[in-house]
Amino acid sequence: MDISDYRREYTQTGLSRSDLLTSPFLQFELWFEQACKADIIDANAMTLATVSASGVPSIRVVLLKTFDEQGFVFFTNYSSQKAKEIEANPNVALLFPWTGLERQIEITGKAEKISTAESLKYFASRPEGSQIGAWVSRQSSVISTRQALEMQWAKMKQKFHHGKIPLPDFWGGYRVIPEKIEFWQGRVNRLHDRFEYTRQGKDWKVERLAP
Repeated sequence: MDISDYRREYTQTGLSRSDLLTSPFLQFELWFEQACKADIIDANAMTLATVSASGVPSIRVVLLKTFDEQGFVFFTNYSSQKAKEIEANPNVALLFPWTGLERQIEITGKAEKISTAESLKYFASRPEGSQIGAWVSRQSSVISTRQALEMQWAKMKQKFHHGKIPLPDFWGGYRVIPEKIEFWQGRVNRLHDRFEYTRQGKDWKVERLAP
């Protein structure tokens, strides 16, 4: 299939240096709020890129659950492929593809485990079914059938039907501590606006990049 003519112009808005806030975290918060108001589906969905110890990249979509000036947090099984790759190489990248607003945000930095207390706080806020799911899914491992997975879920539901469901010791959060954050706004003729924040000690340097 030849889709070389499948294209459109990006005409919604532009981005200038004077539009940007001093902190990339505040700028992210502003754009995130705008994405939510624009009804972008799963505005907190982000592509996470990791690299194995042998240099092989892999990507998947995860959900951002909290962010502040410390970084961007997501949760996963610590035995998953992504977790194993982070253990071998903590350098990661995140991408928020808000194409409905003709925007992207790219974040590069290092991922590190958050505290058990932080993971427990979030785990306790999850619906019961999701809590049980964390116990059931040995993420990225081979399973025989979906039926076997659902049977295991039912078994775990019965096991934990009395009282609170505990936090699995193999499940928790990672915080991506950014070194660079790029804000991308689509423009006509593919002359997109790109601004990159680069960490400089406690401060951030902002530069415009060629499209």
